[in-house]
Amino acid sequence: MVICEKTEVTNLTIDGQQIAAESGMTIFEAATKVGIYIPSLCAHPTLPPSEECGLCLVEIEGEPEFVISCTTKAAENMVVHTETPELRQKQRQVLEKILSEHPNACLTCWRKERCQPFDVCLRNVAVTERCVTCPKNGRCELQEVADFLDIEAEPIPYKYRGLPVNRDNPFFDLDYNLCIACGRCVRACRDVRGMQTIDFTELNGYRVAGPVKANHKESECRFCGACVDVCPTGALMERCGKWQGLPEDSIITTCPYCGVGCQLILETKQDRIIRVAPVLENSVNQGQACVKGRFGIAEFVHHPRRLTMPLIRKNGELTEASWNEALDLLAEKLAGYKGDQFAFIASAKCTNEENYLAQKFTRMVMASNNIDHCARL
Repeated sequence: MVICEKTEVTNLTIDGQQIAAESGMTIFEAATKVGIYIPSLCAHPTLPPSEECGLCLVEIEGEPEFVISCTTKAAENMVVHTETPELRQKQRQVLEKILSEHPNACLTCWRKERCQPFDVCLRNVAVTERCVTCPKNGRCELQEVADFLDIEAEPIPYKYRGLPVNRDNPFFDLDYNLCIACGRCVRACRDVRGMQTIDFTELNGYRVAGPVKANHKESECRFCGACVDVCPTGALMERCGKWQGLPEDSIITTCPYCGVGCQLILETKQDRIIRVAPVLENSVNQGQACVKGRFGIAEFVHHPRRLTMPLIRKNGELTEASWNEALDLLAEKLAGYKGDQFAFIASAKCTNEENYLAQKFTRMVMASNNIDHCARL
């Protein structure tokens, strides 16, 4: 007999829609589950909740004030509103406070819907912090929230911070001028990766997030890129694809660096990989990657010395050959060796399935037990 545990649910109403939320869910999670959008700049599906941005306000019937939805638990028979005029006005005020310390010409320009990444802007020669100079243009969550809240086309006064761009590591840049102190990178490093590389600090009177010591290396950064993946603005950007713009296509693939099987998204443009990111919803790596998978793939794929064709030796010289020619030659040579004459060295860069086939080929086809694995050495 199989006993199935009954999942406890909490019944509530959000914007007139009846929702059966899993017990323990926040209002924000319950709304997101059914496709109701609540603006936020600090919430992320891979991170524990926080109240850093203060944007995800909702109205609960019977409560005298708006509440933060990402930390407020859903309760039985709760009635929630996310679209009232008073709520929208309050959210705009919160966002305008954030934008008062962030370049916002690209968010308030009346022609912004006609612009694409790297379009040349000639409308206001005095504006230097604009769409074309932001590496996250077109993928910035700040743009999405500003559009959703319908921020009026009037520039919000701000003073450019003039802080230095941190380039102390080989993989990504940290632009303190674009940091909105949402805390995502801090929580990704601390709560997801188990490190203490990044924390809030103060530079020239501004609250920003950065390495806890002089640089990322001294802060024992593993350069996994988790902080880059969750950053909602252009504050953290991988250097290899920083100025490549939006991709033309993307494809999900398995990371080739080891046998774990992490799933990655390869973003491509003009048949070149411009950016790599871990797949968020999968059971293997769950939106995480290591430094090699996150930053090392485009480098070796497009390396000028990479072999792109099989090489076989003819008259003492290695020459390019077709795959069929190379495989036929290999099969012909291997046919002369059986049993203890043959040994196979498997690779940690192969998947578990490929290594299984390697040992099966060694034992069943080549009749040998001489198989070893490079990782053991």
